[in-house]
Amino acid sequence: MRVLGIETSCDETGAAIYDSERGLLAHTLYSQVEMQAEYGGVVPELAARDHVRKTIPLIEEVLKQSNMTLGDLDGVAYTAGPGLAGALMVGATIGRSLGFALSIPALGVHHMEGHLLAPMLEEAPPAFPFVALLVSGGHTQLIKVAGMGDYQILGDTLDDAVGEAFDKTARLMGLGYPGGAALSLLAERGNPERFDFPRPMTDRPGLDFSFSGLKTFALNTATKFGLDEQTKADIACAFQTAVVETLLIKCRRALRLTGWKRLVVAGGVGANRLLRQRLQEMTADEGGSVFFPRHEFCTDNGAMIAYVGCQRLMMGEKNDLEIKVYPRWPIENLTKIL
Repeated sequence: MRVLGIETSCDETGAAIYDSERGLLAHTLYSQVEMQAEYGGVVPELAARDHVRKTIPLIEEVLKQSNMTLGDLDGVAYTAGPGLAGALMVGATIGRSLGFALSIPALGVHHMEGHLLAPMLEEAPPAFPFVALLVSGGHTQLIKVAGMGDYQILGDTLDDAVGEAFDKTARLMGLGYPGGAALSLLAERGNPERFDFPRPMTDRPGLDFSFSGLKTFALNTATKFGLDEQTKADIACAFQTAVVETLLIKCRRALRLTGWKRLVVAGGVGANRLLRQRLQEMTADEGGSVFFPRHEFCTDNGAMIAYVGCQRLMMGEKNDLEIKVYPRWPIENLTKIL
């Protein structure tokens, strides 16, 4: 089954084609980062308008890369949520309309399920069951994954997600938007001995997260010591180390709680080099293994939507003609695939 995937949940437009027998045939992505950086964050109306301009040309591009025409498609998958309502409507309208025009099934896909299963696109994908750490822009969750669609949230963030905390701390130091990657790069020049930031909510049982206090701690440190170049690097280093060690502690707890040995890490923060290194060390120490998607599939992309859509379409799922999007959509509400 050959499925077109369309991703328009926020500020990146993605398109891809996945074949159930041959795997990923083509994918392409356009990022609005340069445009949105002028405003210091994502402006929803501008994001939606840009998706209108970019989605169809990207679809044409992946068809060309795959040496296919629209008539060769067997299904269409699009991100139906969670995300920005206007942005979601662009991809949903185009995807559902293509399905209707081509007389092929179309299906709205859960954005976070796409991230969760992005490692399945790799040559050595993880087997079920596994524990997943989802660390995207607006989500920080630990999820017990027994099978596709069989998800139980073990821990969630009570305030800022990791990606938001990175971006807000970066903005504090004048690193622009998005600042997560810039902050991580700056941290490499920092003195790890100078500042010691707290590891929030690790001194008590449970798997929930809280990162807003780290942002405040960074602000108070900057106020006290100033923001010369070395101090910026030292704060970045202490902040990143605190975040990574907090995630590490919670992931270890989740593996021990479930008794499972496989950990999957997905979402934009999953590209962080220090996080990858430390989680590889931790899972090896626990006698387990950790799986990451390639860097280009850590951020939003059409390939993960095409993959999930293909699996669900093959099981007979499809949407009717009504176009629906779900800016808020609990992942635990998804249908299990046996």
